[in-house]
Amino acid sequence: MRLKLFVAIVFSTSMSSHASEVLDRKEFTFEDLKGLAKASAASPYSPPVVPATDLIDKITYDQHWKIRFKDEKTLYPNGTKAPVQFFYPGRYFQEPVKIYVRDNNNQAQHIPFSNDFFDMPSDSPAQNLPAGFGFAGFRIMRPDNKPDWISFLGASYFRTDGPEGQYGLSARGIAINTGMSQPEEFPRFSAFWLGPADKQGESLSVWALLEGPSITGAYRFELSKDNKEAKGHITSVTANLYMRADVERLGIAPLTSMYWYSEKDKTIAKDWRPEIHDSDGIAIHTGSGQQIWRPLNNPQSVSTNSFIDENPKGFGLIQRDRDFSHYQDDGVFYNKRSSAWIKPIGDWGKGAVQLIEIPTKDETFDNIVAYWVPDKPARKGDEFTFSYDIEWRPLDPRSTTLATVVNTRQGLGGIPGQPIPADINKMVIDFDGAALKGLDRDSGIKPIVEASNGEILEPIRAYPIVGTDQWRLTFDYKQVNANPVTISAHLINKQGKAITETWVSNATVDIK
Repeated sequence: MRLKLFVAIVFSTSMSSHASEVLDRKEFTFEDLKGLAKASAASPYSPPVVPATDLIDKITYDQHWKIRFKDEKTLYPNGTKAPVQFFYPGRYFQEPVKIYVRDNNNQAQHIPFSNDFFDMPSDSPAQNLPAGFGFAGFRIMRPDNKPDWISFLGASYFRTDGPEGQYGLSARGIAINTGMSQPEEFPRFSAFWLGPADKQGESLSVWALLEGPSITGAYRFELSKDNKEAKGHITSVTANLYMRADVERLGIAPLTSMYWYSEKDKTIAKDWRPEIHDSDGIAIHTGSGQQIWRPLNNPQSVSTNSFIDENPKGFGLIQRDRDFSHYQDDGVFYNKRSSAWIKPIGDWGKGAVQLIEIPTKDETFDNIVAYWVPDKPARKGDEFTFSYDIEWRPLDPRSTTLATVVNTRQGLGGIPGQPIPADINKMVIDFDGAALKGLDRDSGIKPIVEASNGEILEPIRAYPIVGTDQWRLTFDYKQVNANPVTISAHLINKQGKAITETWVSNATVDIK
């Protein structure tokens, strides 16, 4: 497993003493959890106290993964077919969480932390861990304790291995002030209740208490794997949020991923592999029916892009390139990384899908974040409820009427064989889909390319790629200042109707 340097782990929080007192009850309903979260938001925030921090810091990444949960200790909450195992605390997962199992009668039982759950080397620093710790998180195994398919570990992070059994991007419960000049806040799930599924076909129902300096929350997760419609796993989420303080930027349904470089901008890195990323773009289906594809960037400084919308139909961080030969990595298999599609339930109102891109120089840092920002400000005392499905899919849902982007490439501008123009780049976009089949150069297909903070240069060409049903759009562009050029492009038929999704990008002239 590749280490992901989640900054969240360092700044996460813990349960207040009031919360701990309430959680010791045997009978516990989801309404109790909502009441607990609301009451906690009305109380001052208490930062966590981690016992024996010097000792826990000695449990390094390598030492942590030598500590193994004993298979014979695996739990099956209320007779479910979902084998549950726990994570041990360590340097990157210091703050313990409480874990309860519950039954159909709302009876909850606390599972106390003990080293007896784990096998560990005799010289492991964990052997000397004092009482007072809890588990770092949990994961659900496949039958016969085969590899896990979903895990909750670190702050409010969780992720699944997707349809091809390969962990990649993550989701988290909430994002607070991400990508801003002020420090980002990382609330954490401080307690979990694991119980029987609410619907047929689901594996487990998980309740979680979220706590942070500015927010508390009561979460319900319904977990199912191998869904035929999504061709992957589904996590159904209901988040009841209570504001403890004003928050300038509240991120709902956040996704976190890694993008270093791809075929579009491979000059950024000198690694031997052709591409390295967990996701290569963000897809958005707007409330008005527009479909947008925005390839990801590894910027020189933190970049924020907002896509204003009302009642979005869906958005997600997607790994569209699933060809092994494009990565050549037979260790971590980037071509198998799951995509994650957020499907809102109910009306979310006005707001924006926001994309944050952070510079990175390697593949160990999750530098991409996407989430929904409500138009309504988040002020102390406010309450919000959002419900949505996370579909862990191979690809984003495909349109039956619009072709989609399959490749984006960037390079030197100009015409081969002629002098290379200064400060001009070329963009090449390939589209594929049923809407393009049978079309040729005489079909009246026209490109629509627009730019702000830059200039699109003639000629703009759109034509079928020889031997395929795909179409290629090419154009040169130049910047007018140091800021990136914002470009949008799509193809229309002779009736003026869009036949492709809308490609958008923040492009710079940086090919030398």
